[in-house]
Amino acid sequence: MIIEQQILKNFFSPHISEKSSIVSKKRDVVVIKVPVNVTKFEIKQTIQKLFKVKVNCINTLIVQGKKKRKNGIISRLKNWKKAYIFLKKGQNVNFIGHEESTG
Repeated sequence: MIIEQQILKNFFSPHISEKSSIVSKKRDVVVIKVPVNVTKFEIKQTIQKLFKVKVNCINTLIVQGKKKRKNGIISRLKNWKKAYIFLKKGQNVNFIGHEESTG
């Protein structure tokens, strides 16, 4: 139970943008937002356990938070990490209808 809670804390949401859509059409790639302190190994274990797919490799990058100005005060949004997850050939992840087949 504790392990499953830790797994769900590591996983945020899919990152949907024009670039991620183009990359996912060309290759078997999933782009997700993850916490900044999560390692590639933890991301790999999480994806393999939740979606039962084989992960080939993972590339991560930290996106710097944007500067915002409101009433003359400059503030900055938090940094976040983006993970490009390359799946083995023929694998895919369905975020919307995650169903397990029986039999």
